Amino acid sequence: MGRMFVVRYETAAEAAEENQRLVRQVFAQLNEDRPDGLRYATFRLADGVSFVHVGIVEGETNPLMESAAFEEFQKGIGERLAAPPDRSDATLVGSYRILAD
Repeated sequence: MGRMFVVRYETAAEAAEENQRLVRQVFAQLNEDRPDGLRYATFRLADGVSFVHVGIVEGETNPLMESAAFEEFQKGIGERLAAPPDRSDATLVGSYRILAD
């Protein structure tokens, strides 16, 4: 398994819908381009303003960095956030079908 990461952040209430729209654009492009070496999911939490991104990158480069939609998502991220994001590397302890193809 490749390098895993988790990013959690909270948007301002008025920016949550726009953030979700931009995230969906990233997944639309990923589904169209189907880059190898990436497993990726984003969750919007029940509070409506918190988001969690979970990814696994296999190989030296992260395919997200080559995505125009991800670049667009990152452009205004600072303006949408209520606080700085918390990003950390992660180690898989267990999984039941969430990471299956």
